[in-house]
Amino acid sequence: MPASCRILVPMLLTCLLLLSGCVAGGDVTKPVPTTFIAAPQPAHRLVVILPGRGDSLQGLTDTGIAEIIQQSWPDADVLLTGLTMPFYRQGRAAQRLHDEVIEPAQRPAYRQIWLAGISLGGLGALLYDIAYPDQIDGLMLLSPYLGDDAIHQQIRQAGGLAAWQAGPAQPIGPDTFQHELWRSLQHWSQRPQRARSTWLAYGADEPFRQPIELMSPLLPADHVLMLPGKHNWKLWKPAMRELLQRAGAEDPRSTFQRGAGE
Repeated sequence: MPASCRILVPMLLTCLLLLSGCVAGGDVTKPVPTTFIAAPQPAHRLVVILPGRGDSLQGLTDTGIAEIIQQSWPDADVLLTGLTMPFYRQGRAAQRLHDEVIEPAQRPAYRQIWLAGISLGGLGALLYDIAYPDQIDGLMLLSPYLGDDAIHQQIRQAGGLAAWQAGPAQPIGPDTFQHELWRSLQHWSQRPQRARSTWLAYGADEPFRQPIELMSPLLPADHVLMLPGKHNWKLWKPAMRELLQRAGAEDPRSTFQRGAGE
């Protein structure tokens, strides 16, 4: 993983720690914990789930998200992860996700591998994509956390992400990490395959709505879903169901080919 990404993760966590709410624990001296739920049909894809800031692996299991996924995609194996806050704070979340979860889980039968992240997990999915581009066929982001207000205000004042002048690339550090994260999102205009393989949902009454709406114009309009609700599972369950149905309606051979040129 590039050194810049190893710096990016702990810097982002400085902002996350300022948010209210509970934080799930985790023992970083042990492998990232996972729970595997086999598909009810022959499996042709894998969906890896990254939890939100307050969800442990058991809490994620108890939400029933795996069952929701397999109701829409019965050919999907689901891998729930306990990639919780301590792994991000360690500064190696993307690397450990790759080495301990995604790489070992790959099977020849999988035609697609998806990464789905909720809140903090949405940020984790984006960080993984920065560190390991083109390794994942599709991203599903539910209310992703995208940093603090200062960079968002700068982008809004510029007239949106497309109009924002990021300037020359800078080494990632405490004063530049969010700038460089948003630069990576801006460069999705040069990565049309990633934009076409990303699906985004959020709530009308949640705290992350404004920064998410800075990101959403990067995606096809029907890949973005706003539902009534707040930043919780009452929103994320129906949102996941709807995104799965929309994504499943697209032809995977034309949209989600791992390793296809950008």
